[in-house]
Amino acid sequence: MIFDYVIVGGGSAGATLAVRLSEDPTVSVCLLEAGGEGRDLFVRTPAGVVAMLPGRPKLNNWAFDTVPQAGLGGRKGYQPRGKGLGGSSAINAMLYVRGHPSDYDGWAAAGCTGWSYQDVLPWFRKAEGNQRGACDFHGADGPLQVADQPSPRGVTRAFIEAATECQIPRNDDFNGPRQDGVGLYQVTQFHSGPRRGERCSAAAAYLHPVMANRTNLTVLTRAHATRIIVKDGRATGVAYRRGRQPAEVQARIEVILSGGAFNSPQLLMLSGIGPAAHLRGMGIPVLHDLPGVGRNLQDHPDFVLSYRSRITDMFGIGMAGTMNLMRALREWRRQGTGMLTTPFAEGGAFLKSEPHLDRPDLQLHFVISIVDDHARKLHRGYGFSCHVCVLRPKSRGTLELAGPDPMMAPLIDPAFLSDDDDMALMLRGTRITRRIMEAPALDGFRDRELYMQGPQSDEELTRHIRARADTIYHPVGTCRMGSDDNAVVTPDLTLRGIDRLRVVDASIIPNLIGGNTNAPTIMIAERAADLIRRDRLSGSGSGQTTAATTTAATVAA
Repeated sequence: MIFDYVIVGGGSAGATLAVRLSEDPTVSVCLLEAGGEGRDLFVRTPAGVVAMLPGRPKLNNWAFDTVPQAGLGGRKGYQPRGKGLGGSSAINAMLYVRGHPSDYDGWAAAGCTGWSYQDVLPWFRKAEGNQRGACDFHGADGPLQVADQPSPRGVTRAFIEAATECQIPRNDDFNGPRQDGVGLYQVTQFHSGPRRGERCSAAAAYLHPVMANRTNLTVLTRAHATRIIVKDGRATGVAYRRGRQPAEVQARIEVILSGGAFNSPQLLMLSGIGPAAHLRGMGIPVLHDLPGVGRNLQDHPDFVLSYRSRITDMFGIGMAGTMNLMRALREWRRQGTGMLTTPFAEGGAFLKSEPHLDRPDLQLHFVISIVDDHARKLHRGYGFSCHVCVLRPKSRGTLELAGPDPMMAPLIDPAFLSDDDDMALMLRGTRITRRIMEAPALDGFRDRELYMQGPQSDEELTRHIRARADTIYHPVGTCRMGSDDNAVVTPDLTLRGIDRLRVVDASIIPNLIGGNTNAPTIMIAERAADLIRRDRLSGSGSGQTTAATTTAATVAA
């Protein structure tokens, strides 16, 4: 099979990119996705995340583990990543957060020309179909539906009041004029039409509406990419497995990797592109020595405080919870409202650990259930939790191969809390969060803290954090964008040293943003589609397309 563009990975970036490129009927696009179609009930039901996140079984989830983390007391961390069309937007908490404007200005100042906040804002707005309508900060006509939560719980509103009792200002739009403050998150959820109340993953927003009828777009699910085919220094196609059958697909113009912060660098290294010494150690012939591949891994370290409650109007294990779920299922099916529309992390805050800071350095996610080990450790009864995460960690980790077999999971080392400054900030953030959770507004909901009771010294609390902290699911940076010799891709996202090969996903992010990473990943794909289109029309970099294109029906597993 021959196409103009071959995209590897149908997650948030890949789904967006495939649809935007195939809007031009004169080009053909093939999208390879290792998982399924991302249409099942667990994906469509927002609360279904609780079944997918733990990875037991691996439902729409790669369910990776990290290598043992010295900063977490020698424990292995857990890294859930979406597997299927929509990627992690199919299994996340649906929170629509862009980060702070200065994050993108920092990218531009570091040599990523064209990626300042004012440069990227139009692409955020193009993607967005916000329920509140269009304004200077938001778009109303984009495919990604962004909604106000239809049915937040009373305990979440009490959390917001508790934060204001601690002198934290109210903020009804974390993506508006200012980021700091406390409020309800907006979510990527259908807010109108027959799918009201369902999750709006990137696949549901972009791909599912067109993939059956767009004849120049071919989608191959259950197709696991194994190698980029490179001839004479130019990417010409991708080898993959579908079931036990090996196959290849060729690209006339470009191969584009959209596998995310773990799978994109893994595929590069499996193809002989990456740090030469590591590749030789794996027995892989070195095609192109590119030391930055798999380096610069960054993720938000996160710690959770959980509290038991006698109030049953939240998710929990017990008779009342079962009855609540049955009623909620009927309401969701009929009206698209109720408890099953929850993102779980309903409320949140962006905080400054010190008053003199010019931007928040901590983020809170308030959850309407007890959260313990990514919902892999369950507790009877009811309760609520609050995550606190360090927004711009200094710790840097790596992504390496475990072996030359493309079916093996990579070795993931985020190096959580390896920098002393990260640990010190997490400690301050935990104490701030605890004050909020013990404020008067939550007195009617709070029973007792699940793990920590009473005052703790800094040493005791540090030990406790290292024993239970982990990720809040925002890995980036392993194919870093930049203008320097150590960057993996240039600011137009082309791979340094290999022609007609581009990376478009969260792995290109040079420095982790101060917020959730799904909306920025979709923005990156929107902007990349424009860059790719302009390169094709100008004939620069990627070469010209042929007049004839391949017509191909959409193929699903």
